[in-house]
Amino acid sequence: MLADKYIRTDFTSQEDFEKHFQLNIPEHFHFAYDVVDEYARLSPDKRAMIWCDTHGRERTFTFGEFSRLSDKAANVFKAQGLKKGDPVLLMLKRRYQFWIAALGLLKVGCVLIPATAQFQKKDIVYRVQASGTRALICVDEPEVREQVLAAAAECDSLLAVFTLGEAEGFLNFDQLLEEADERWQKPDELPGNDDMMLMYFTSGTTGMPKIAAHTWTYPLAQTVTAYYWHHLDDSDIHIAVADTGWAKAGWGKMYGQWICGATLFVYDFDRFVAADLLARLAEYHVTSFCAPPTIYRFFIKEELSRYDLSALRWANCAGEPLNPEVFDQFLKATGIKIHEAFGQSETTPLLMTSRWMTPKAGSTGRPSPAYDIALVDAEGNDVDDGVEGEICIRLHNGNPPGLLTGYYRGREQTDAVFYGDLYHTGDLAWRDTEGYYFFIGRSDDVIKSSGYRIGPFEVESALMTHPAVLECAVTAVPHPERGRW
Repeated sequence: MLADKYIRTDFTSQEDFEKHFQLNIPEHFHFAYDVVDEYARLSPDKRAMIWCDTHGRERTFTFGEFSRLSDKAANVFKAQGLKKGDPVLLMLKRRYQFWIAALGLLKVGCVLIPATAQFQKKDIVYRVQASGTRALICVDEPEVREQVLAAAAECDSLLAVFTLGEAEGFLNFDQLLEEADERWQKPDELPGNDDMMLMYFTSGTTGMPKIAAHTWTYPLAQTVTAYYWHHLDDSDIHIAVADTGWAKAGWGKMYGQWICGATLFVYDFDRFVAADLLARLAEYHVTSFCAPPTIYRFFIKEELSRYDLSALRWANCAGEPLNPEVFDQFLKATGIKIHEAFGQSETTPLLMTSRWMTPKAGSTGRPSPAYDIALVDAEGNDVDDGVEGEICIRLHNGNPPGLLTGYYRGREQTDAVFYGDLYHTGDLAWRDTEGYYFFIGRSDDVIKSSGYRIGPFEVESALMTHPAVLECAVTAVPHPERGRW
């Protein structure tokens, strides 16, 4: 695997990992050329992806094929006038064309903007105008195309609007890809490591979504995710359930996993059905699985003994706190402990239960050594074990790879999280004497009652222990004696 070029793979303990971790960043790094094309050069028949969908269709791609197809895609995009630095919005769900298009755009030097296909016209217009999007590509669904066309009519920045297949008002990406020249001339001037490669629109509790800007070193930062948290190597078949429109796909569906040489397993579905996904895990002998806790909550309600999950050796979760009851029930049914992590669209994993750690129910793990993590009070002072604090990143050595450079066109929003020589996540946790962190919630979500601060997750976890409870959510309501929130 190519990961050996960028990280150490000879650590034998958590202590060794935390003490000696270092990311090796070359002077110029380009994911498409240095990873996908390099695998294609070294081992063109190495399997890169297994893709299937709910209609029984299936395709397997090698790195050689992705290299060739992305060269063709680069020619498609260049022919429409796209150039280095142009932002492009991708609304492609879990279609395999997402990876072809994304790699082709990277070869041109464009900026990727993953987006969900659930957006309505106003959502698309906002994102195109806020980012200066130059092109858009969407799935082959009439309702999605309708919203895209309506939005495109109000967006002067767009040079091209693509869809999969034939539709009036769109460029046919599939046809153009088939007809494109396989010979791609690598540009003489490539983006630098500090240039912008990726934009994630991320929503907060107030205001319109912000644009978290990431550089061309972002894929390298995700090797920590794939190797130390997902525990991947050349032999693995890995699935991250996330739709490509979300930042979690960047954690688990492309960058670090391919650098580690793993095969991506992509199950293309619209409506989640636990039994269907479990059947695919068994059929394709998936070895590594990553999903939000919600998926696991549905899994444990199934009769898991009906599925041959003998190939599965590793499980991860992120996106929301994992209830201890779900952890225990999944372990009982499969013998596999779920390794949790915490991070944001603005970061890679900040806290994680690594390959050497024994998970603790209710804990999201220990700080990733890729960051200098601090747990601080409202004045920015470190808090003691057992004391609630905000999860922050110390910046005395500059911005570490994987952390956003700032919010695009959002100086005020950037200044609101970068201050006091810290990056502030806005998320609260406490730490036990062994260095394990326990998530409390967003600083603006914590419930205040009679002077006490209550994390909604703690109450939800208690409710989840009841066998009649599958899903629950806790929020505050005003009380005349106990307080308003």
